[in-house]
Amino acid sequence: MNDLYRRISKDDAVVLFVDHQTGLISGLVRDYGVDEFKNNVLALANTAKFFDIPVILTTSFENGPNGPLMQGLTELFPNAPMISRPGQINAWDNEDFVNAIKATGRKQLIIAGVVTDVCVAFPALSAVNEGYEVFAVADASGAFSEQVANGALMRMAHAGVQIMSWFSVASELQRDWRNDQEGFGNLLAGHLAGYENVIGTYMGAQNDVKK
Repeated sequence: MNDLYRRISKDDAVVLFVDHQTGLISGLVRDYGVDEFKNNVLALANTAKFFDIPVILTTSFENGPNGPLMQGLTELFPNAPMISRPGQINAWDNEDFVNAIKATGRKQLIIAGVVTDVCVAFPALSAVNEGYEVFAVADASGAFSEQVANGALMRMAHAGVQIMSWFSVASELQRDWRNDQEGFGNLLAGHLAGYENVIGTYMGAQNDVKK
């Protein structure tokens, strides 16, 4: 019997950012507000950086209306492989993209992109067929509507893709609060307004105790 709960390992994972391009985000993402969506994408990016997980970036038709990659991603990962696909809609159809993944030697793929039902679903399903373990990050992926996103997530889940949020990815990698509690807390506080309030309340209480 296969294990139903297979955890992400920071030693076997790679994060794939597929087509987080300015034109696509502003024109096609409707299941999240633009600011909320960008926050979620950068939260996943900072999670990868915090846990020192390799990242691969890819764009499609970036010299056209799709536009360039989000500036925050290129700033965070200036040395990450950047695959500019000349036309392939499914990133898995691009040999350079697949070879960049294979070069990492890792078998767990954490994937997010724009749009969910195409740019995430197509390579995710292709990777499952190739024997990879795939985790799709729902809130760092955007679609035309919630209905479209839900249909795509259901399709992937039926094929064995695990559906997660950036927060659940970060928490599963962290494993235990005692593993750099301050660093992990700062990661969460930087992207979760509610958790920033938790940290503020805790620090205030600590200061009161010291007095």
